[in-house]
Amino acid sequence: MVDSRTADDGAAIRRRRQCLDCERRFTTVEQVTLAVVKRSGVTEPFSREKVITGVRKACKGRPVTEDSLAQLAQRVEEAIRSTGSAEIPSHEVGLAILGPLRELDEVAYMRFASVYRSFDTLADFESEIAVLRAEHDETVPEPRPGRQPTRP
Repeated sequence: MVDSRTADDGAAIRRRRQCLDCERRFTTVEQVTLAVVKRSGVTEPFSREKVITGVRKACKGRPVTEDSLAQLAQRVEEAIRSTGSAEIPSHEVGLAILGPLRELDEVAYMRFASVYRSFDTLADFESEIAVLRAEHDETVPEPRPGRQPTRP
């Protein structure tokens, strides 16, 4: 093997090889197949488009672009592929969506999480909102005591 590199956003490996007998060079492409195991036990190929379709519903009416959805789906696929497993339960796909969606849009995240986690009561929503608020408060720096804003 002369050279090896990933292609198609990590979905394939392109290898440049050389024959030991005739010394001619050739290229091989190895496709990495990723399968999703549904609750029913049925296995189907992973689809970024299915991720985008599901997340698009949660983002309806929100200021989220198609490019953002495509990037989210790519991040989800990369996270799943990084596990090294050829088959992944559909539940894990949902978990992989939650983090990037929370960063993208908190309202869309709440919509998706409420369906994905089967929120049944108002308390389910309240506890998830409390978690989001706590995380938001940790990332927003508070003004230092004793320092007044300067005026121009």
